[in-house]
Amino acid sequence: MQFDLQDEQKMLIETVRRFVREELKPLENALEQEGQLDEARARAVHEKAKALGLYALNMPEALGGGGLSNLDRILCEEQFGHTSDYLIRRAFGNVYEPLLHCQGAQVERWLKPTVAGERTCAIAITEPGAGSDAAGIRTHARTTDTGWVLNGSKHFISDGLWSDFFLVSAKTGEKEISMFMVDKGLPGFTVGKDQQMMGLRGTPHVELFFDNVPLEPLALLGQAGQGFKLAMGALNVVRLAQVGARAVGKASHVCELLVDYARERQQFGTRIGDFQMVQQQIADSVIEINAARWMVYHAAWMLDQGFDAREQIAMVKVHAAEMLGRVVDRAVQVFGGMGFCKELPIERYYRDARIYRIFDGTSEIHRGVIAKSVLKKGAALFDVHR
Repeated sequence: MQFDLQDEQKMLIETVRRFVREELKPLENALEQEGQLDEARARAVHEKAKALGLYALNMPEALGGGGLSNLDRILCEEQFGHTSDYLIRRAFGNVYEPLLHCQGAQVERWLKPTVAGERTCAIAITEPGAGSDAAGIRTHARTTDTGWVLNGSKHFISDGLWSDFFLVSAKTGEKEISMFMVDKGLPGFTVGKDQQMMGLRGTPHVELFFDNVPLEPLALLGQAGQGFKLAMGALNVVRLAQVGARAVGKASHVCELLVDYARERQQFGTRIGDFQMVQQQIADSVIEINAARWMVYHAAWMLDQGFDAREQIAMVKVHAAEMLGRVVDRAVQVFGGMGFCKELPIERYYRDARIYRIFDGTSEIHRGVIAKSVLKKGAALFDVHR
């Protein structure tokens, strides 16, 4: 086992860290206050990231992507966690792995332009009656002489206003789910309201409505009935990268602010970092961040080795999400009244952190998955070499 970072990985981390610090951090306050970023500035960071080769890092080099391993991508995603969700999306893109199942004319129409940053997609699985239960969707598509007709609705679709097409899961049989690439602007396709959130300011979360939307045969991604597998594969990667790694990065950023404040803030004639109770807050945060980080790295390594890491990713989802919540809560407590004040970003981090325990499968759902796997597989999931 080797735990040191290679020189190339260190350079990659520094490149992303510098971009976040110099290009994205200065935009955070305006985004938080206005709830949006004007298109010119969004396009500017988009183009700068592409010029540095930081766009679509998870896609193969042959398609124009970064071609990174899972572990190297995770190193980048951890740095992404130091800034706001919306800015991550604009600068580095969300190019979902199911698009790699594009074939023939689909490659030029959807896959390559998305990897190049010329098109943007969002994944549309969640429905009012189907959140963590991705198999419980009601949106459906039936075959016609000219392709398919799509009916139903989705909600909480992140980045739906910016995206120009969607990866939509739909029932194509009693127990069959398929995935379709649905272009914005098709007849019967309506983008509904932006559902305002407690956190993640700037990132829209919209409703989608499909009323007899005509889809050509080319819109089917992969094979009919493969949609649930594609969705779960995409969500597994999202849970590891966009939840696990970003939670570690965000917690690291918050912990650094906490430590700096504990060094500087004085009460009763001494800095608060010398108070034992504050030291406990710091120590617990550092311990938990490091534990979560190594869980994330191990799961990424497993994927790179071709192992099934579903249980490990479920553990990451629970632990990293809840760790972030605890670290940010401690930061609010150490900052005191200023931590509750909008003058500092701590209260924003507190609001943003809360969703991590909910999206991409709640902590409760993942605990159930883990427990069932342990009952089936036994000590192999928690002991060494079993």
